[in-house]
Amino acid sequence: MQSQKPQKIDLNTDYPCPCRRQGRLIPIVLTEAMGCDRCQKIFVVEENGYALEQLATTYPHKPSWRWVGNRWITAQSHLKQSYLPIALGAIVILLLVWLPSALKVPSGANFLIWAMIAVIVAIIPAFIHWLTYRR
Repeated sequence: MQSQKPQKIDLNTDYPCPCRRQGRLIPIVLTEAMGCDRCQKIFVVEENGYALEQLATTYPHKPSWRWVGNRWITAQSHLKQSYLPIALGAIVILLLVWLPSALKVPSGANFLIWAMIAVIVAIIPAFIHWLTYRR
């Protein structure tokens, strides 16, 4: 059984495509990039040489992988790892602090403004979460 320790990626070595099992990564001449022969995606090796990053102009957070000798493993983005707990924490604080204080405000125009602000504050983390995880 091969170790799970990431290995340095060699641009002259043949690798399977991390997106599709059938594709092979082929070095692109005169660049430090590799392209898949099936899915036509382009990948570059990160500065440290241990991670392969997909070049994508439409995806805000580029997926990356690490080679462990026989397969690719996903190298998680720091934003994806930390964003969900932060968003959930903001929603919990909103429900536990803001909502009770909004309900104590006398009815009328003030209550409507508090309710609209609470809804907007609840929608913003959901929208950012959607932007982070969309493909």
